Amino acid sequence: MKKRDILTPVGITLGTIMIMFGILSSGGTSGVQSFIQVSSVVIVLGGLMAALIINFNISEIKLTFRVFKESFHQSDLNLRELITLFIRLSERARREGLLALESELEEVEDPFIRKGILLAVDGIEPEVIQDIMDAEITALEERHQRGRSIIEKAGEYAPAWGMIGTLIGLVLMLNSLTDPTTLGPKMAVALLTTFYGTVMANLVFIPMAGKLENKTEQEIFIKQIIIEGVIGVQSGQNPKILEEKLSAFLSEEEKQESQEEEAFVGEAANEA
Repeated sequence: MKKRDILTPVGITLGTIMIMFGILSSGGTSGVQSFIQVSSVVIVLGGLMAALIINFNISEIKLTFRVFKESFHQSDLNLRELITLFIRLSERARREGLLALESELEEVEDPFIRKGILLAVDGIEPEVIQDIMDAEITALEERHQRGRSIIEKAGEYAPAWGMIGTLIGLVLMLNSLTDPTTLGPKMAVALLTTFYGTVMANLVFIPMAGKLENKTEQEIFIKQIIIEGVIGVQSGQNPKILEEKLSAFLSEEEKQESQEEEAFVGEAANEA
């Protein structure tokens, strides 16, 4: 399951507010009008799209909107809940056998976990399960990298196209040197394309690419835990040993929270 990641829109909004604050604090509402130039936006966005179309094929371009959408969502898979799931599966497998785990799959939504458990139920060797699931992680990493590269390239091209727009403006400005009073306004307009390109790159594209890379690393980390859990269940590992093994992936803070919850549950059970 995925839930909305509010930090991405909050970050973009905060960055926009800071830019607007800088503009308004210097020039007031009239200063805002000085930063609005349709032709500069068209040059940056149009040039950016042209560069991306040249750089990538159609199937990769189609990924752009889905990649953007991913940066506004995050997985709600909790590591402690994941460990609890594998402990439960391990206990049932030792008690009733691996075939009994098929009924547990109805409550499992994650396709990677389902696939691993089904491989275990089918009696596949642990080494083969490891290879199959590692191959899926490699494929996932490649897909994510390919989608992320579009955003990374956009972050590279946006400032460059901003500079191209500025050079166009400077050439036009130099061609009208006969009227010195127009030099200042024309220079301001010429610089706006660089402004737009730089803002797009550093407020949107580059931060989004960084977030997507972090999300990929986190997803791979979770899938590695899942592999360890599946192999532990398949090999009939003692649930306590499996718990200790999987708990090694938790941070110290998560371990502390887990111990506090266990202590609370134990106290509640004793009172009852």
